[in-house]
Amino acid sequence: MALGKTTELKIQTPEGVEFALPLAGPVIRCVAWAFDLVVIVAVFQLGSQFLQLLSLISPDMSMALNVTLQFVTLVGYGIFFEWFWSGQTLGKRIMKLQVIDERGLTLRLNQIILRNLFRVLDSLPMFYMVGGLSCLFTARAQRLGDLAAGTLVVRRLEIVEPEIDELLEGDENSFQQYPRLEARLRQKVSPEEVRLALDAVLRRNELALKERLKVFKGLAEFFRAKVEFPEEVTHGLSDEQYVRNVVATLFHRKGRSKK
Repeated sequence: MALGKTTELKIQTPEGVEFALPLAGPVIRCVAWAFDLVVIVAVFQLGSQFLQLLSLISPDMSMALNVTLQFVTLVGYGIFFEWFWSGQTLGKRIMKLQVIDERGLTLRLNQIILRNLFRVLDSLPMFYMVGGLSCLFTARAQRLGDLAAGTLVVRRLEIVEPEIDELLEGDENSFQQYPRLEARLRQKVSPEEVRLALDAVLRRNELALKERLKVFKGLAEFFRAKVEFPEEVTHGLSDEQYVRNVVATLFHRKGRSKK
């Protein structure tokens, strides 16, 4: 096994907020690929039925197109779904995995294309042996396609809704006056970022005052950059209260009016 193998990726946002994402290991990635392979084989079989008819007219052309179909199906499947599903294929969705940029930046189309082109090499000599060994012996469980494209596969965190009413008891969520902006915020925030905000609120009393102010300042700036609410509802809000409003919004909690 690789020395110094890590189990999570730590990412720091430009605002100085740091959060960790658990890396996907070889076993869970193999299971996800098995689901994808079922879909790929099914699509290939459908195409092959048409090529069988073509072989009656031109066997050579049918054979050439069959090889092309194998390549396009194997590579194109991953490119299509990872682009339109933001780093996920059907198998990754089932296993709650996602491809991301190794630096935490937005995943680019050229990265998706490159990592999937390398899938042909990773699958050699059989049963994905090269890619599997690469995942085993690299520090962050990357196959050759990930190393070439600068990508990682991470596990998406499950967010379990806590007792929000109890957690934010007495708070007034002024953001609820703008439901469209609340909806936009929910669309732009990832599950990992939801967990980051929730953890900060849950653990606020464990932090020293200086650290507490720094954490909530960074988080507030981070979420302000996602969606900007009108000044009339943010004026006078402390950074911590801003984040508490964000948590209430992300968990669909209706604000309470102060008596």
